[in-house]
Amino acid sequence: MAAALQVLLRLARTPLHPFLWGGPVARLASSMALAEQARQLFESAVGAVLPGPMLHRTLSLDPGGRQLKVRDRSFQLKQNLYLVGFGKAVLGMAAAAEELLGQHLVQGVISIPKGIRAAMEHAGKQEMLLKPHSRVQVFEGAEDNLPDRDALRAALAIRQLAEGLTADDLLLVLISGRGAPAAHRDDRYQCHGHPPLVSEASVMA
Repeated sequence: MAAALQVLLRLARTPLHPFLWGGPVARLASSMALAEQARQLFESAVGAVLPGPMLHRTLSLDPGGRQLKVRDRSFQLKQNLYLVGFGKAVLGMAAAAEELLGQHLVQGVISIPKGIRAAMEHAGKQEMLLKPHSRVQVFEGAEDNLPDRDALRAALAIRQLAEGLTADDLLLVLISGRGAPAAHRDDRYQCHGHPPLVSEASVMA
């Protein structure tokens, strides 16, 4: 590739007969341009679903830190915000959410497939990991995407947190993967009759 670039640079500085650009040189230049466009397209697609940017497109705090905005809805914050989540990408989503919400987040519980956390650590993806003193409890289970006792424990922990909330509390739900389509109905996340705070931020994995 480096040699081809050097050839193109020399050719660009030298007057050439027009018929040359209809042959191998033109095809080589076109191929290189397509490869660069493909790389840019790939990076753009990956960047669009990274948990950090995705969450920031969905959630925001007002300058005073007293209200949480989820798309076009606003919710009053008064040490009443909780988080639950499940799916392959939820570890990174929860890390991004906690980074954004800070002390406003009281407690969280997420369920992730076994091995996801170790894979992120091995890959050096620190931005996809929760901080050491995180308020979010992580359950790993469902090895090979099959239900098991660890997955059941995670589901029970999520239910216990949700059932303990009151009408004054807010529950942020993070879903990724196959669970995402089920998140498109707000009435699935009612909490003791209180209008839900539901983030439908999804990563199709």
